[in-house]
Amino acid sequence: VQLQASGGGTVQAGDSLRLSCQTSEGPLDYVAAAWFRQAPGKEREFVAAINWRGSSRNYASSVKGRFTISRNIAKNTVYLQTNNLKPEDTAIYYCATTLRQRYTDSPVDFSLWGQGTLVTVSS
Repeated sequence: VQLQASGGGTVQAGDSLRLSCQTSEGPLDYVAAAWFRQAPGKEREFVAAINWRGSSRNYASSVKGRFTISRNIAKNTVYLQTNNLKPEDTAIYYCATTLRQRYTDSPVDFSLWGQGTLVTVSS
């Protein structure tokens, strides 16, 4: 199974983008799905996570109130709606999933990764 992230682009500060993460290889099985991002010269950081049931969502403090994670089980897709984008949101955004029942916001807890989609926000 491979994940494919899409929806990135170059936008102005204050704009919005909807990122998508999906697989075409059958049902996407996960306990939780998450988005991480990595800016040039920086470590990969947690952005948001959602459990399979959709009953639990977690966000990094830097994006809370601006980003929304969601999923559509029937479409095997996880979304990240990004609103009021800021230049500091510029990064490659990666989706990932985990089968761990207990997980943290560390990338090491997530075993399946997509290839990333670039978001560039200009001021």
